Amino acid sequence: MKKMVFAEFGGPEVLHLVDAEEPHPGPGRLRIAVRAAGVNPVDWRIREGQALKAHPLRLPSGLGLDAAGVVDGIGEGVTGVAVGDRVFGEGSSTYAEFAVLSAWAPMPDGLTYEEAAGYPSVVETALRVLREVGVRPGQRLLVSGAAGGVGSAVLQIARDRGIEVVGTAGADNQDYLRSLGAAATTYGDGWVERVRRLGPVDAALDLAGAGVIRELVDLTGDPRKVVSIADLGAPEHGVRFSDTAGSVPEALAVAADLISRGRLRIPVAKTYPLADAAAAHADSRAGHTRGRRVLVV
Repeated sequence: MKKMVFAEFGGPEVLHLVDAEEPHPGPGRLRIAVRAAGVNPVDWRIREGQALKAHPLRLPSGLGLDAAGVVDGIGEGVTGVAVGDRVFGEGSSTYAEFAVLSAWAPMPDGLTYEEAAGYPSVVETALRVLREVGVRPGQRLLVSGAAGGVGSAVLQIARDRGIEVVGTAGADNQDYLRSLGAAATTYGDGWVERVRRLGPVDAALDLAGAGVIRELVDLTGDPRKVVSIADLGAPEHGVRFSDTAGSVPEALAVAADLISRGRLRIPVAKTYPLADAAAAHADSRAGHTRGRRVLVV
């Protein structure tokens, strides 16, 4: 099978498509023929060597956590699923023609493989940071970097829970944020005052790593009311850096429920052939994404 690997830490150029042995599902796992794999910022952080504590690995290594595809192998002890079922979920080395998943759920009706592959880690991260930041119904949440995959999920999940949301993003994404129910404003000079004019902020999330931790603390008045998934320097300001994943099965169940009720939709910004994973990483690292980037296998 074809699989994307890297043998050294570095830029996108270290990624190589190779012929590899097919994986086999152990107990409690299943294997899918991958149709699409989600591209997450953690993927290029791992490739650069940034995320070794949360994702230890030995080189050479594959990449990818999220995928959607067709079940073609079932490990011991797995029930409730059959060969041929369409599923989405999380596993390892999903940038490949076949991958083993450790958590999965039936694909919601009406989703393409490309769309489904964009949900697992994104929704898990959104649920986790909402829990960690402690925002409650009736409060106002500020989301810095709100137009990407996690931001899109955070805005919609928060709104479904009765939380008011304010999002910052580039000028081209203002209407998009409003379509998700957020009060929107742009980055750049004066952004803090623009946020203040929208009303007091009870909690804030840094999803872009744009160097705004100090300002988010000022807006909330308390570093304990700010959580970052993108700025490794956040703890220097007393802000929690969230990098330990929660329950993926829970996230898949929540995603399926919200999608079925029409309360969650994360658009696919761009698709890439598996062989173009380096380009997908470069684009993901550059930011300014609306929704998700996905590899088509």
